[in-house]
Amino acid sequence: MEAIKSEKEYEDALEEVNNLMKKGDEHISDEEADRVEILALAIQAYEAIHYPFPMHKSVPEMVEHKRFELNLTISGLAELLGLGKANLTQILNGEREPDVPFLKAVYHKLGIDPGVLLDNA
Repeated sequence: MEAIKSEKEYEDALEEVNNLMKKGDEHISDEEADRVEILALAIQAYEAIHYPFPMHKSVPEMVEHKRFELNLTISGLAELLGLGKANLTQILNGEREPDVPFLKAVYHKLGIDPGVLLDNA
């Protein structure tokens, strides 16, 4: 696939990925999985230019931003990160400092660059 060049192409790519992902891992063909991967890379490149991730936020703000992007509840985010809801809430509210296991989970599950996490922790 060529690079995404317009908002319309971006929205179409998002819709196609969403429709393919709705099929589930068990029902998606190898060709469709390859298509999702190609589209995801094109979407990521487009977003890096048109929707850059703010880099000078605190770790809790970055995590909240990703939570919003993924449309997750606090409970859903806690489950995704493998953390207790109370601990996650304390970190997000600034009542507790992010620890190494939290930062690792955020990197592995949310894809936030570890260097950015450490610079802002």
